[in-house]
Amino acid sequence: KTGLPFLTEITSASQVEMLAESVDFIMVGTRNMYNYDLLKELGRVKVPIVLKRGMSARVEEWMQAAEYIARGGNDKIILCERGIRTFETATRNTLDLAGALWVKQRSSLPVIVDPSHGTGIPALIPGMAAASLAAGLDGVMVEVHPMPSAALSDGAQALTTEQFSDMMDKLKKLGEVCNRPVSSPGGHQ
Repeated sequence: KTGLPFLTEITSASQVEMLAESVDFIMVGTRNMYNYDLLKELGRVKVPIVLKRGMSARVEEWMQAAEYIARGGNDKIILCERGIRTFETATRNTLDLAGALWVKQRSSLPVIVDPSHGTGIPALIPGMAAASLAAGLDGVMVEVHPMPSAALSDGAQALTTEQFSDMMDKLKKLGEVCNRPVSSPGGHQ
């Protein structure tokens, strides 16, 4: 109905066949980055996979998880930095932009950033999205809800639609300065 690409998180190898027939992207969340049976099964489908970094994973382990998928024949992999668990408690996680850029420089795979999970604080999301763009990463994934307080999940880290629109306007201007085009799904500015 919206015309937007559809992504859903997968939690079990038994879901692969069904989801591969009905979604545009399959996302492997942080808790399943080490689910090797799932990763191997995802290598057998041709649907693009968004592989989130494990919350305690080193960048090498994240890249090795992508290899499990690629060895099965699916090279349509997008790596997503979503923040790692550290001793810091001011934010939900520590968004590792240096690690994401390190992976980007050593891999042919696109690397995107999830500043919603990476910070857990809506006021920090636009700045981390801008830093991701300025660093040369390939995109961002953010939580958006018209009424975050009424969201069934992740509302505390979601932008309102107005905040998202404002962020996209600022990112578009930054993209012009960095000579990098910026658009949201479906090409909406």
